[in-house]
Amino acid sequence: MSALTVRDARPADVSAIESLTLAAYQQYATQLPPPYWEAYRANITGTLADVTPAAQLVAERAGRIVGAVLLYPAGAAFPGGAGGATTMRWPEVRLLAVDPTARGQGVGEALMQACIRRARATGAGALTLHTTPMMEVAMRLYARLGFVHVPELDFEPAPGLTVRGFRLTLEP
Repeated sequence: MSALTVRDARPADVSAIESLTLAAYQQYATQLPPPYWEAYRANITGTLADVTPAAQLVAERAGRIVGAVLLYPAGAAFPGGAGGATTMRWPEVRLLAVDPTARGQGVGEALMQACIRRARATGAGALTLHTTPMMEVAMRLYARLGFVHVPELDFEPAPGLTVRGFRLTLEP
């Protein structure tokens, strides 16, 4: 197997990143009621259409993109309930995606380690992310990397659907 490289995404990568991300998240379509899945899918494509102010990283093997992730800086604002916005205190990882054919090959961990290094390099005291219990494999990865559930970061985007917040404390 050829070496895995993590790099900043380039404009020419946009289509490959969207296809890969939708393929990676497609498994959740059967676990969510159809209106929730359609809203989630729209959120994914909307987020990928304009990733600013995030850094977008890709994992590449043999010239093919096999993973992608967004790393938002501290201070980034995300839509909140009642039309408001939530400003993130720490850098935030979003939309970690691994090509289904490349799972189990360390792609997700390599992307997360790159995010951790970048967050640490900014002097951030922590790195956060949000996920749901249905994302079992991702949750195991995050736990292995030292992320812990922080209930005050949880939110409920729809009745009965809790998105759980996790934080990794970064050493100076």
